Amino acid sequence: MANSLHENPLRLTYLLLAAAALAATGCSSSVMSSANPSSATGPEFVVATDMPLASIASFQVQIESIDAIDSNNNSVPLLSGQPTVDFARYNGLQALMSMNSVKAGTYNSVTITLSSQNASVGYLDTSGAGAPSIQTATPTFTTNTANVTLAKPFTVVQGGSPVGLRVDFDLHKSIAIDSSGDISVTPTFNVSAVANTDSGGHIDELDGGVVSVDSNAQSFVVQRADGLQVTINVNGQTEWDGDASFGALNTSSIVEASGAFDKASLTLDADEVAILSDSGFYASGQVTYVTPPTGAATNFDLYVRGLLPTNTGLTLGQIAQVNLTGNEKFFIYWMHNPFTEFLFNSSAMVAGQAVAVGGPATGAANANAVTVNRVTLQNWGFNGTVAPGSENPGQGTFQMQVNGFAGVLIPETITVYLGGNTDFRYGLGAFSDITDGLNLRVVGLLLKNPTTGQVVLLARHVDGLDLTDTTTAAFE
Repeated sequence: MANSLHENPLRLTYLLLAAAALAATGCSSSVMSSANPSSATGPEFVVATDMPLASIASFQVQIESIDAIDSNNNSVPLLSGQPTVDFARYNGLQALMSMNSVKAGTYNSVTITLSSQNASVGYLDTSGAGAPSIQTATPTFTTNTANVTLAKPFTVVQGGSPVGLRVDFDLHKSIAIDSSGDISVTPTFNVSAVANTDSGGHIDELDGGVVSVDSNAQSFVVQRADGLQVTINVNGQTEWDGDASFGALNTSSIVEASGAFDKASLTLDADEVAILSDSGFYASGQVTYVTPPTGAATNFDLYVRGLLPTNTGLTLGQIAQVNLTGNEKFFIYWMHNPFTEFLFNSSAMVAGQAVAVGGPATGAANANAVTVNRVTLQNWGFNGTVAPGSENPGQGTFQMQVNGFAGVLIPETITVYLGGNTDFRYGLGAFSDITDGLNLRVVGLLLKNPTTGQVVLLARHVDGLDLTDTTTAAFE
């Protein structure tokens, strides 16, 4: 199979929280009120999204700076350090990038600078027989800076609730591939102001190792692979996945949490928590190959997008083989019913699924023979085209041909199931908006139907996509 790279937009969402220290005077009732004097600081955060190309598994680049600029051309940095991010890791999900103290004020534009050094594009090579492999290429930059004027000013208030920027990195428009396979990058961003209470400010995925647990405050601190520490608050409304519970947390736990930043402190109020590992190691990414393809899997290939700790035998951006013994526990993030293990187990694994695996670090010393104790199915965004005549509003289903990176792994048309909690975003408002040939993204859980063996997708979000600028190129 040719390893072609068709441009189809999938939005990746990172959440960069560049949050300033809160004043002791309490919180403001408005995030858009006038700023305090220039010496004051207030809380602020940033959200980012992208659109990857087909077959492209990753676009890793170092962010040199993200600066907010006021009407007097004064700028303030929104980043701590210069993180390296993969702008193809999260499709339709929002993740925390950084936290920082920000000078109070009203900002009208943003300048984002990427490093042109050490950037890389990883793509899935299916040209050979058997399991696909990952190849990498080095892009060139036509420019490494993007200047964006905000449609609505971004105002940071001393003592106010966190406000932020939603930064959409448009990989579809940013990366061009010519007929020779040469890749060029012209960074293209869409940026908008968001509040911590907005859906655009919700953090869908925060992974980290537990550093400490405070039972009195009902909170715990996690540390990500990049060293960033975040305090996570839980309460009676927090949902716990599988066998997770507050009492089960310890310093060997690696967790995934979702939630929104508290209006009065730089802490995350969790609405969901899962334990990805209870023995100190986890890796997450995309399943690219399952052995055997039917029946109980004995192993599967995992394209590694997340890793903690980073000093095992596994490497970000490469494929690891995970061996299954039959003793692993299987879980589904955001699903807590007793049918979970019936829907996801060693016999229900398929290429294209987003999963996290956890176990002892000693089991990850060899990337070709990884052993784990836990496998967790996660939400991810799948873009595609609605199959003509497949819409069934009575059953809440339609069929789609998956495109993009996941489409290389899922060549067949799949059925999408919508439920009562499915929402519509980015130009779609209801099931009636789903029409023949529509290009869209479904964020949800990819499953194998336990009775038919067919691949299905349980939708959490259904997003409209713009394919007005689609082109095709290929690596030869």
